[in-house]
Amino acid sequence: MRALSETFHPRDSLHPENLERAATYLSEHLSRAGGQVDSQTYRVGDTRYRNVIARFGPESAERLVIGAHYDTAGPLPGADDNASGVAGLLELANLLGQHPPPVRVELVGFTLEEPPYFRTEHMGSRVHAKSLRQAGVKVRAMLSLETIGTFTDAPDSQHYPIPQLRWHYPSTGNFIAVVGELNDGGLVRQVATAMRAGGPLPVEFLNAPASLEGIDFSDHASYQAEGYRAAMVTDTAFFRNPRYHEPTDTWDTLDYARMAQVIQGVHCAVRELTRP
Repeated sequence: MRALSETFHPRDSLHPENLERAATYLSEHLSRAGGQVDSQTYRVGDTRYRNVIARFGPESAERLVIGAHYDTAGPLPGADDNASGVAGLLELANLLGQHPPPVRVELVGFTLEEPPYFRTEHMGSRVHAKSLRQAGVKVRAMLSLETIGTFTDAPDSQHYPIPQLRWHYPSTGNFIAVVGELNDGGLVRQVATAMRAGGPLPVEFLNAPASLEGIDFSDHASYQAEGYRAAMVTDTAFFRNPRYHEPTDTWDTLDYARMAQVIQGVHCAVRELTRP
């Protein structure tokens, strides 16, 4: 977390040299964890960017993709958004290295998720998703780890895009959420159920149209656009975290104990999704 938010700061699209340093850092960690590491490079104008891909488990007809973006929105520390998701990805790599899955799992560090490339063809996740579709790869599911480090037990700390959701979901921001669009083939419920078995952290889930604010605000939308099942694991970002996209989004503001519980839950979901 400190390396991403301090050493490689700033890591937005206007500082490709720091994005490259961060990508090298991820590559080294993923390789040490036991992954078969590769880079997916592409250009935007005259500038070169890259996704970092680590493969775990045997070659198989199908695969599971889990990703997190390592860039930031402007020259900000970006601890929760999204160094937290990247840190979770690295810890998940350690778990998969120790206990290889029976089906191929790709862990991907994405570049260029944030503006000005958000929702464009230049998003790293869109480049990766398109490459899988063009190669005819079967993807069982994709999970995006997007802001997983902010938790609070303060009353009325959790907000929602529409007031009606407060009738069905907690008013305290002490849970992790799994969200996706309506046509996810049961993925959101499946992942949330598996994550609940991973530990004591409360897990909520929501399927909703993409028109609901926040539902498609991450890399999973790139895979949905290519016809793959995809969902986001999130602390709900700006619906809970007042430091979102601010200079105060620093590594020392996050809840590492509950971040660890998130990844324990995600690991349970990986085991569920990779059953032969």
